[in-house]
Amino acid sequence: MEAMNPLLDFAGLPRFDAITPEHVGPAIRDLIAENRKLVADLSTTESQPSWDAFMQPLTDAGERLGRAWGIVGHMHSVMDVPEWREAYNALLPEITGYYAELGQNEAIFARVKALRESAEYATLSPTRQRIIDNDLRDFRLSGAELPEDRKPRFKEIQEEMSALAAKFSENLLDATNAHAEWVTDEAGLAGLPEDVKTAARAAAERDGKPGWKFILQAPAYIPVMQYAEDRELRARMYRAYATRASEFGKPEWDNGPLITRLLQLRAEEAAMLGYDNYAQVSLVPKMAESTAQVAAFLHELATKAKPFAERDVAELREFARTELGMDKLESWDIAWASEKLKHARYAFSDEEVKQYFPEHNVMAGLFRVVESLFSVNVQPDHAAAWHPAVRFFRIERGGAAIGHFYVDLYARETKRGGAWMQDAIGRRRTAAGVQTPVAYLCCNFPAPVGGKPATFSHDDVLTLFHETGHGLHHLLTQVEDLPVSGIDGVEWDAVELPSQFMENFCWEWDVLSGMTAHAETGEPLPRALFDKMIAAKNFQSGMQTLRQIEFALFDLLLHSEFDPQGERTVQQLLAEVRAEVAVIFPPDWNRFPQSFSHIFGGGYAAGYYSYKWAEVLSADAYAAFEEAGRQRGSTLDAATGERFWREILAVGGSRPAMESFKAFRGREPSVDALLRHNGMIDA
Repeated sequence: MEAMNPLLDFAGLPRFDAITPEHVGPAIRDLIAENRKLVADLSTTESQPSWDAFMQPLTDAGERLGRAWGIVGHMHSVMDVPEWREAYNALLPEITGYYAELGQNEAIFARVKALRESAEYATLSPTRQRIIDNDLRDFRLSGAELPEDRKPRFKEIQEEMSALAAKFSENLLDATNAHAEWVTDEAGLAGLPEDVKTAARAAAERDGKPGWKFILQAPAYIPVMQYAEDRELRARMYRAYATRASEFGKPEWDNGPLITRLLQLRAEEAAMLGYDNYAQVSLVPKMAESTAQVAAFLHELATKAKPFAERDVAELREFARTELGMDKLESWDIAWASEKLKHARYAFSDEEVKQYFPEHNVMAGLFRVVESLFSVNVQPDHAAAWHPAVRFFRIERGGAAIGHFYVDLYARETKRGGAWMQDAIGRRRTAAGVQTPVAYLCCNFPAPVGGKPATFSHDDVLTLFHETGHGLHHLLTQVEDLPVSGIDGVEWDAVELPSQFMENFCWEWDVLSGMTAHAETGEPLPRALFDKMIAAKNFQSGMQTLRQIEFALFDLLLHSEFDPQGERTVQQLLAEVRAEVAVIFPPDWNRFPQSFSHIFGGGYAAGYYSYKWAEVLSADAYAAFEEAGRQRGSTLDAATGERFWREILAVGGSRPAMESFKAFRGREPSVDALLRHNGMIDA
């Protein structure tokens, strides 16, 4: 008997020890055919649609396809070798075509509407009513109400946009991996931390060459820009990084034409749906009500942050002139000079702090925070994975497993950049009981070198807590209907609330003191060094805030008022945004848009503002823990944590995010906590 395709085995965890690229085509095509047959059957039946006979079978079939394709997409992200890339891209048009076709299926749309208007709707739980309402909204956004002769074009747009987004990410990864800077004289390494030099030496040895090899992956690039005394090395690295996937490199990796085409397709899609621009389409399922509201929000924040940012830049330029002998501060000097200024002002460096954050202690400290807040236990577990460095854990409550997650911490050449959480399996109730959720947590931290454990910068620790917040949103849900379980169904501009919320604990003494041990001596983080970190917490926060606003405003205008057919270029629009809100101006040849994968390779198009929008929510939510800490001596307050779990994490997307926030906080959010956390108003 022919063995089962492991991609079609949904009995438990993904079978990473058995799944190969050859399994992708047969499995995904089988599942698409199975789903098409079910959709046809449900479309032609004349019985009154009900939850059990109509919505549930659709959800079940959709979950199988979603789980299998999720594994393929995950492998494309973490193991982007030619075989997996080819398998992913071969099936991408078919999977996109299927979902576009389903979204336009008038018969299914009519049956969802019939269920919405039936007597049964009033008897359903609010969660199931929300699922039906969301479905109706999504059908309209998928072109279900378009005339039949316009639907094929709408489907073509979806397929082309999916292919372009995948190609955008692949070009960026390939361009990132293609460049290396070689240092043959040890004097050229001045200023660089030992672990960075060791990793660069190991990279050169792997290539069978002498000297040191520095690549554009974050664990190499960031330390060079921050610490390397060799200004020419910094300049070369910066230029290579800032022009990735642009016209300055290989033509086949140039993301410029892809950006133009994506913007044209998004504008065409919006017009077909009856909207003025793509930003309006993007906002339909979000908390924000209009592009004007988002623009006003960003401009208000910019107005409050700009005086602080201008002060930051003035201080940096003055320091560079008087202390570093630099009359002109170039873009490749900013991080380096900032690190020098920070050290001069606060008498510590990020590298000094990094020695206190070995991986084992960081992970143990993270789990202690999760366990203290949410009355769970995190335990190591075993499962097949895609790489030997991946670890696997389970979360228990009351002795029973309620979720599992994989952790893939280190940067690799076959792994896309950045950090992310992705769901592998969602929580839901089945005939066999409650299906426990599973998540992937992926980062790009420096791997261990020279037999020593990996050590993380404080920024790395913040990133790990951030992604864990997303993971908790998925894993600690109590919702049993898949479409709004965990992060599913949560408004995109609220989905960053739990992640940004978790970052705050990385600034608490009672958290850090229990999760640090010097890599050489084992000594915990000294209180004096922690106090310096706190004093420096808002170092250049004005500059950092404006940088985020610059990206968000650029994204919003690109999708609301920019004409991709017009004479004004994407680069010119970015220059206009910078002229309005920025205090740092990169060289004209900087090609930031070509690497802006959030909006061109991911799901943040006309939604990058979500980071700042959700930061208001998260800062205000965390203020409840600060209030509890003042009363009870610790922000790790189990009673407040229980409330946060019950009102935010547990409910997932089963109700509007604003309702969840108000249920937790007792009122609407205020921007004051965010401004206070960023040092822009007095405590």
